[in-house]
Amino acid sequence: MSGITKSFPGVRALDGVDLDVQAGEVHCLLGQNGAGKSTLIKVLAGAHQPDTGTIRWRGEPVALRSPIAAMRLGIATIYQELDLVEHLSVAENIHLGHEPTAAGFVVRTRAAHTAAARLLERLGHPGIDPARPVGRLPAAQQQIVSMAGALSHDVRLIVMDEPSAALDPEEVDNLFRVVGALTADGVAVVYISHRLEEIRRIGDRVTVLKDGRAVAGALPARTTPTRELVALMTGRTVEYVFPGRPPAPPRGAPVLQVKGLAREGEFEALDLDVRPGEIVGLAGLVGSGRSEILETVYGARRPTAGRVLVGGRPLRPGSVRAAVRAGVGLAPEERKAQALLMLEPVTRNVSVSTLARFARGGWIDRRAERAAARAATRELSLRPDDPSVPVRTLSGGNQQKAVLARWLLRGCRVLLLDEPTRGVDVGARAELYAVIRRLAGEGLAVLLVSSEVPEVLGLADRVLVLREGRVVHTAPARDLDEHRVLDLVMNAQPAVSGEGSPAP
Repeated sequence: MSGITKSFPGVRALDGVDLDVQAGEVHCLLGQNGAGKSTLIKVLAGAHQPDTGTIRWRGEPVALRSPIAAMRLGIATIYQELDLVEHLSVAENIHLGHEPTAAGFVVRTRAAHTAAARLLERLGHPGIDPARPVGRLPAAQQQIVSMAGALSHDVRLIVMDEPSAALDPEEVDNLFRVVGALTADGVAVVYISHRLEEIRRIGDRVTVLKDGRAVAGALPARTTPTRELVALMTGRTVEYVFPGRPPAPPRGAPVLQVKGLAREGEFEALDLDVRPGEIVGLAGLVGSGRSEILETVYGARRPTAGRVLVGGRPLRPGSVRAAVRAGVGLAPEERKAQALLMLEPVTRNVSVSTLARFARGGWIDRRAERAAARAATRELSLRPDDPSVPVRTLSGGNQQKAVLARWLLRGCRVLLLDEPTRGVDVGARAELYAVIRRLAGEGLAVLLVSSEVPEVLGLADRVLVLREGRVVHTAPARDLDEHRVLDLVMNAQPAVSGEGSPAP
């Protein structure tokens, strides 16, 4: 790709970008949200037409007029926002648009299922049922189905946009195994990730985008210093560090208490408490029950046993309304699907849980609503400083700030955070970490889930390690490291309790 430009009304998304990708390599694209990565890969996928510039494929100039044209050449794209049809089966999604047929029009269902099963086995997931509706699969397995769909074509180049975002460490290892097998066969991979440690492991070369321009190209992925990559992405040196913890552990009566909470088939009897100003982290693999615990505390799932107390008062089981009234707020894993009204402005996304406050005789006082939303978003330094803009136009980090501003405006006492920095670039992560720590410092009780063990250890005061739905270890975060946590989640023996001591 040479001299690629692309403009939208009021925005020059790409400004003369060059990118070359070689057969059999993993070429990584780095850049903050808004740097132009998504626009560039949509041009490569045929979803956008460039204003100027040329694309050559195997040495020949090509015009990628549509995604079908790109696919016919052997270019497949797996987007971060998966393009799956939830009510169709796994096999139907994998073969969508090129179903095996008899007599040219009758779909051969058995052949489709057999081919899908073969692809899923190749990806290390033979247990996924090709007949199951894809909407019933967890996010990690949906990612695998999307990859299988790409491999169902005769691909020579695969673009992967944040492919590990929904995967646990074991599944990331499996993903890298698949990528290694593909590149060994001469397939090229364009890999986008905000996780710099992944770039080190999987990448061969790196191109860095900033403000629609390629500020560096063909850098060696494994040897270019992290500080140099961060400085290229942000225009400044950003230390990938976490805010300091308070000098003494938070004290006082617990705000959140969980006693014997359980959901059959998801997690076993759980006891935990979170004090004002404390951040408690839940670490574990996908499927260990982390997100299910948060959703049960929030009332989105009904427990089969146990209870949740806020301020010493029990919540009605399975009632989101009761949890919100008691001061519990949730920033869910899938913020776009589960937390945000994407077509609405920032104002309404911030005020949606507090609308009764602005009701005047059956009408909403728009001026008061806007003023309150602006105050909440300014407190979190949300950008742009204009709550009238649609929330869909914000970067991932600022969308997450909009969710946090909602609960700040609501005056919540307990904040549940599920993957708070998913899809957020390194600069915005540092800002979110500071916001979370500041909110805790103001007295909020925070219960945190993250697939990134360094994030849990860097933010939390205390960590509960989960394996297969049960707590196998509890300790202050300062007493743990990443290797110890990963060893526990994969190889834990009988549960231990207290501050890291074995249970008798």
